[in-house]
Amino acid sequence: MGSLWRREGGAADRGPAPRRERLPWRRGAARATSFDPRRAEDDDVQAIYKGEMNRDVPVAEPGELEPVSIGPLEVWPPVVLAPMAGVTNWPFRSICREQGAGLYVSEMITARPLVEGRAKTLKLADFGPEESPRSLQLYGVDPHYVGEAVKRLVGEGHVDHIDMNFGCPVRKVTSKGGGSAIPARPLLLRDIVRAAVTNAEDVPVTIKFRMGIDDSLLTYEDAGRIGEDEGCAAVALHARTAAQLYDGEARWEAIAHLKSIVKTIPVLGNGDIWEAWDALRMMRQTGCDGVVVGRGCLGRPWLFRDLADVFEGREPQDPPRFGEVAEIALEHARRLSAWMGEEHAMRAFRRFSTWYTKGFRGSAKMRQRLMRVRTLAELEAGYRDHDPNEPFPPTAMRVARGKTAGTQKVSLPQGFLEDRLTNATPPVAAAADMHSGG
Repeated sequence: MGSLWRREGGAADRGPAPRRERLPWRRGAARATSFDPRRAEDDDVQAIYKGEMNRDVPVAEPGELEPVSIGPLEVWPPVVLAPMAGVTNWPFRSICREQGAGLYVSEMITARPLVEGRAKTLKLADFGPEESPRSLQLYGVDPHYVGEAVKRLVGEGHVDHIDMNFGCPVRKVTSKGGGSAIPARPLLLRDIVRAAVTNAEDVPVTIKFRMGIDDSLLTYEDAGRIGEDEGCAAVALHARTAAQLYDGEARWEAIAHLKSIVKTIPVLGNGDIWEAWDALRMMRQTGCDGVVVGRGCLGRPWLFRDLADVFEGREPQDPPRFGEVAEIALEHARRLSAWMGEEHAMRAFRRFSTWYTKGFRGSAKMRQRLMRVRTLAELEAGYRDHDPNEPFPPTAMRVARGKTAGTQKVSLPQGFLEDRLTNATPPVAAAADMHSGG
C-alpha cells in the first residue's frame, strides 16, 4: 500500500483498500491458535494475537476517525513512524511504507553538523528517489544553528515536513542541558521553535517531547503551548518522563490532558503502541488526533499493515509465519546493503535480526549465528535454516523491543534549574551530540 497523503488542493483516494494477497510462505499453510499448534478455525485465530486489554476494542467505524492534517499534509491513517536513531533510515522506512500508509519520519539529524556540511549528517538526511512526503527529524540546542539548518533544508527543496526532537532522555545529552532537558527552560525552547518555524516558510514544523524531567518537574503543558503559540503544525507527546526512560506503562492520561490544553493544532500520542488495537484505544481514550509508533514496529513492520486495516474498519491479518518474516528481514538487509555497503550493513543489521526473530523457537541459538554474519549470503543461510511454517509466537506480540533498561535519575548541568524560567542561553555545544530519538 502506498502512502496516502496529499497537499491541500491535491487528490488522494482514501476509499477502502483491498485485502492483501498473502505471501507464498503463507499459502496452503495451516493456521495457528497458539504458539505451537498449527490447526484452527479461521475465526479463532485472531484472538490469540489480541492482548487482553484489547479484547473488546472494535475496528474503526466509517467516519469515526479523520485524517490528521499537518500543515498542508493530510495523513491517513493518522499514524506516524517515530524517528529512531540508527533505525528509521531510508531502507527501513521503505519496508514500513510498503506495509501501510502513514507519515514516515527519517532518523534524526543534528542542526550544527548539517550547517557545517559534514558528510555523515548529509547521508542520514537521504531520502529514497520516490519517497514522498519527505519527513525529517531535526535536533538542535542553539536557535541560530536550528534556523540555519531549516533554511538550508527548505531552500534546497529537501523536505516536506520537519519534526523537532525535545525528548531524548540519554544521560550524556541531558547532563549538558540538551534533549529532554530543553523544555525545562521554556524561553530557550521558545527561541529554538521560533527559529525553526520562521525559516521553514510553508513547510510544516512539528515538535515531540516527553512529560517532563520527572514527576516533580512536568513540562509538557508549557511545551505544548509553546508549540501552538509559535506556529507548529502539530505537537507529539511521549507519555513518559525522562526519568522513566522506556520503563513501565505510558501514561495516556497525560495525552488526554495535553489535548484539552492545545486546541488549535493536532496533538499526537506516543507510547505503548504494540498492536494496531492500541492505536484505536489510545485515540478513543485520549481524544488525540493521531498516534506515533516507535518500538512496536521494530522487527514487525507489518504493524503498519494492521494499522491500515483497523483504521479502515477491517480485522487485521494474522502476523506472518517465520518464512514471511525471513523474507521481509532479508529484503530489508538487501536494501540496507545497497544504501551503506554490505560490510557496514551486516553489522548494523544485527540489532534488526534480534527483533525479527524474537520469540520464535530456538531464536537464542539462531541469533548467535546471525550476530556473526559478515555477508548477505551468510545472513540468508542463517534465516533459511529455520522452519518457515512456524507461526508467529503470540507471546512476542507485546514483548518490549529496543530500549528497555529501567528508570534513572536525570542528570542535568549544575544549577540548570535555578534560573530555568528566565534563562534562554543555549547549552554547551556538546549537548548537540544526540544519540537517541526519545
